[in-house]
Amino acid sequence: MTYNRFAYLYDQLMNDVPYERWVEFLKNVFQKYDINQPEILDIGCGTGTLPILLSKLNYSVSGVDLSEEMLSVAMAKAEQEKVNIPFFQQNMVELEGFNELDCVTIFCDSLNYLETEDQVKQTFRNVHESLKENGLFLFDVHSSYKIEEIFAEETFFIDDAELSLVWSCTQGEQPLSVEHDLVFFMKDEHRDLYERFEEYHNQRTYPINTYKTWLNENGFEIKEIIADFDESVEEMSERIFFIAMKK
Repeated sequence: MTYNRFAYLYDQLMNDVPYERWVEFLKNVFQKYDINQPEILDIGCGTGTLPILLSKLNYSVSGVDLSEEMLSVAMAKAEQEKVNIPFFQQNMVELEGFNELDCVTIFCDSLNYLETEDQVKQTFRNVHESLKENGLFLFDVHSSYKIEEIFAEETFFIDDAELSLVWSCTQGEQPLSVEHDLVFFMKDEHRDLYERFEEYHNQRTYPINTYKTWLNENGFEIKEIIADFDESVEEMSERIFFIAMKK
């Protein structure tokens, strides 16, 4: 899956995404595990908002994303914010060229865009190879509850004067998967009409115990599993966070 035109609209449509909470989550983890001045790789960095926020806190951070369009936006934003962040176009399943990192993150459910079990397991192996001993791997995923109960056969709307979105969710072919059909209506600045275009995305998650098994099989010790940034995991939790350490 790659973002195409959506990449240039992403920040406008997702302006309520709580990036500050991911930053606070990271800061708390670094403090708890006594990691000072970490070197961080953010995989699935998108338009670069999180790496930019981290860079402004004087963290050493790089970003990786599959989408050329997303990275184009990210680099423009970093230049505007006057921060120096290396960005790389790579598929997390084929991640290479990184080693001795203190921390690797895959946030904002980016891992859920992988289509197969083997791709998730290969990504875990790649992250393990990129970390130094006792380095941290932090990621979040959609819960089974969110896929089955919140996304299932639902339609969401975002509407303003310049841009509207009709976002339809249907159950995917694989267990615990969802298909997102996104229809955009963007106002033409020069004509009194709206341009329509579509994108299609697919996401898939797995039970918590499955992620635990794959992490253990690929050289990680699971330190914590929490929900929705700072809560205990419950039946109706929507976002599951994993904190794992390279053995």
